[in-house]
Amino acid sequence: MVKKWENYRVDETTVMNIAVHNNLSLLMARVLANRGIDTDEKVQKFLKPQLDDLYDPFLLKNMDIAIDRLIKAIESKEKITIYGDYDVDGITSISLFLKFLEDIGVEASYYLPNRLEEGYGLNNTAIKKIKDEGTSLIITVDCGVSAYDEVEYANSLGLDVIITDHHECPDKLPNAIAIIDPKQIDDTYPFHFLAGVGVTFKLMQALAKRKNIDERNCFRYLDIVCLGTVADIVPLVDENRVIVKYGLEVMRNTKNVGLKALIALSGYKNIDSSAISFGLAPRINACGRMGEAEQALKMLLTNDEDEAIKIANKLQEMNCERQEIEKRIWEEAVAIIEKEKKYEDSIIVVGSENWHHGVIGIVASKITELYYKPSILVCFESNEGKGSGRSIPGFDLHEALNQCSDSLLRFGGHEMAIGLTVEKDKFEEFCNKIKAYAKTKIPEDNLPVVKVDAEITTKDISMDTVKSLESLEPYGEGNSAPIFAYRNAKVDSIRTLSNDKHLKLNVKDGNFIFDAIAFNMGSMKDKIRMGDKVDILHHLEINRFNGLEKVQLNVKDIKKSL
Repeated sequence: MVKKWENYRVDETTVMNIAVHNNLSLLMARVLANRGIDTDEKVQKFLKPQLDDLYDPFLLKNMDIAIDRLIKAIESKEKITIYGDYDVDGITSISLFLKFLEDIGVEASYYLPNRLEEGYGLNNTAIKKIKDEGTSLIITVDCGVSAYDEVEYANSLGLDVIITDHHECPDKLPNAIAIIDPKQIDDTYPFHFLAGVGVTFKLMQALAKRKNIDERNCFRYLDIVCLGTVADIVPLVDENRVIVKYGLEVMRNTKNVGLKALIALSGYKNIDSSAISFGLAPRINACGRMGEAEQALKMLLTNDEDEAIKIANKLQEMNCERQEIEKRIWEEAVAIIEKEKKYEDSIIVVGSENWHHGVIGIVASKITELYYKPSILVCFESNEGKGSGRSIPGFDLHEALNQCSDSLLRFGGHEMAIGLTVEKDKFEEFCNKIKAYAKTKIPEDNLPVVKVDAEITTKDISMDTVKSLESLEPYGEGNSAPIFAYRNAKVDSIRTLSNDKHLKLNVKDGNFIFDAIAFNMGSMKDKIRMGDKVDILHHLEINRFNGLEKVQLNVKDIKKSL
């Protein structure tokens, strides 16, 4: 796919001031300025985040009310049930709060809905079961802010509900004892982009503060908070940056035996945000997608090393099964899109009766990446279809569903990712409505834009440059690894790897020769030849192999020089 390269526009005086005042290279100063980190205070806070930068949890709306009710339940020895979600964010949220309560001598139960049988969020059958088992207080984590009817039902049974969530809030909020969600319109909390586990962590912090527990006791759980935060793809800036920066440090020497077993199984030696995104999170998510999320929760809760290893291996098996199912759905979806020319629509909507609705969200992400269009995949079972959707920058998919809500049974999510349920006989009506809406919002010539941090030359391709850039980590949503452009380099050699899947290049500029790797770009082998002059869009990284370290360009796009 053709990509549009677009340079950041920053004031050169600002770049120079950042470099001089903070003893940084001009390249580093430019990267920071590109991210809006343009004052000395912002630079120091970004490059040297401190645990003291975490905000007071009582700044969150309704936190004091929630803690009052929770302490009353603890002192009265009421039965408390933590109700969560089946993805990594939800599973880490439950395990985090249960572990903390256990460590301070408080017993609590949990309820984790089955994705395939119950779907997302609170449901009346589960609420009745929880009530019948003696619970008087439900605390939701990573869910609940849209569960108006379900909270009404809980209230009718005499159950109190505290909601902790981070999703977009509907106009009509549930009648809960307290709702803690930084996205509430009138919430003045300084940071609105916590993951669900981040909000749970703030509840934990507030409880510790009220009970005069040393704050450092909360920080030892940051490995779990970090895991859920990175996995949920929230912006890794501000408070999330602090959580992940220190959470990774805790994770590298984690005391959680389940997490330790999963890290060992993943094969990752360097534990960073990429190891979470591509190694740990997929294995945890896989069991939720296959309807066995409780396995991952038990793994994070256990103190038995043998049990942890056994469960981690189960997660590995389920992840392999998930990959096979995903591959089949991907091939079928692409075949439908190509045959019916759905790629000509502003939004791609595809449905089938043969798909696993626990996996279609991953496939939707890949469809969106392939065609650079929002996509929704729907799996039909009987008279209902359950769907997952992913969007592109600039198109609010949640708002799009709002515009089509009369054609849906229910929906939820946020700007970039949604879930929905639609009646089978209303699917075509829904398709027509959302395609008409998307057509008014997305230009026909819409292309993916790649923001270029800077154009570099041979002097920038050095170990010192790469190591200085490492202070920008952890990378993730809202803080992606810097992308550079190198122009007019001569291809000295080129070959494919892994059955023509990847490209390996040696590139020459004068007497300077450097390596480049282009993952999943093997199809370019017939378009780029030895001797060609090329422009390369890339990350700078260190290739470590056989004990040797060498700088290489990790190619994101390549084209012949003009």
